[in-house]
Amino acid sequence: MMILDILSDGIFAALAGVGFGAISDPPIRAFRFIALLAAVGHACRYCLMNFLGTDISTGSLIGALLIGFGSLWLGEKARTPMTVLYIPALLPMVPGKFAYNMVFSQIMFLQYLDDPLKRNGYMEMFFSNSMVTCTVVFMLAAGATLPMFIFPERASSLTRNKKRQ
Repeated sequence: MMILDILSDGIFAALAGVGFGAISDPPIRAFRFIALLAAVGHACRYCLMNFLGTDISTGSLIGALLIGFGSLWLGEKARTPMTVLYIPALLPMVPGKFAYNMVFSQIMFLQYLDDPLKRNGYMEMFFSNSMVTCTVVFMLAAGATLPMFIFPERASSLTRNKKRQ
């Protein structure tokens, strides 16, 4: 059952990654790599959070690092820049539930300006969800772009013709 949960998480992330990729119109050859990166990154975060007790931000950082290094490696095979692969693959990892609750609590805060008890509850909910959302999004960006800073010559050469010696 555990393997089925991991596989279904990866498959749904792959489908979402391909959907997000279709919006940005990458070459057809890139879709399988986007799906693979999304599946591996999201399944990694799922395993870290559910089996090792890691928090969502650390799990997202490690998943994003996998996606970043994977896009560095697979970008050459797909003959596309890293960003074409890793941006759609990262989008399924954005914490939508927390972002939704952040906006919801902000709206509810404004609805209950006259009730200090409810207002304080919604304010606490807003800041809690904002912290999680912002931290995870930052970790996703940091993890995915770190390989470009570690290997700048390789990242910029993915779509360049190699010099023959």
